[in-house]
Amino acid sequence: MYTKQQKEIALFSKVFGHPARVAILQQLFEIDACYCGDLSEEIGLAQPTISQHLKELKQAGLIKGTVEGTKICYCIDHENWRKMRNLFHQFLDQDVPKADCC
Repeated sequence: MYTKQQKEIALFSKVFGHPARVAILQQLFEIDACYCGDLSEEIGLAQPTISQHLKELKQAGLIKGTVEGTKICYCIDHENWRKMRNLFHQFLDQDVPKADCC
């Protein structure tokens, strides 16, 4: 019923629908490396809440995580980030029709 592109736009849009996920992404961009610490200290939310948001970001493909001993390290998935950015650019770069319909 929906195209692959429409489904991807909806998935990525959902990820940006919560300020905690936006804050996590911003923190990971600021670090510009894998982060193995406690993001709850950086973001100011409880660890279970951070874990849930990390899970959603990972499921959407915007971050990736690796296990290092007892820690999970997270970083931006640069390939998927570029894909998402291009997808949104194509979608948002459409011109608004000149005809006044309403």
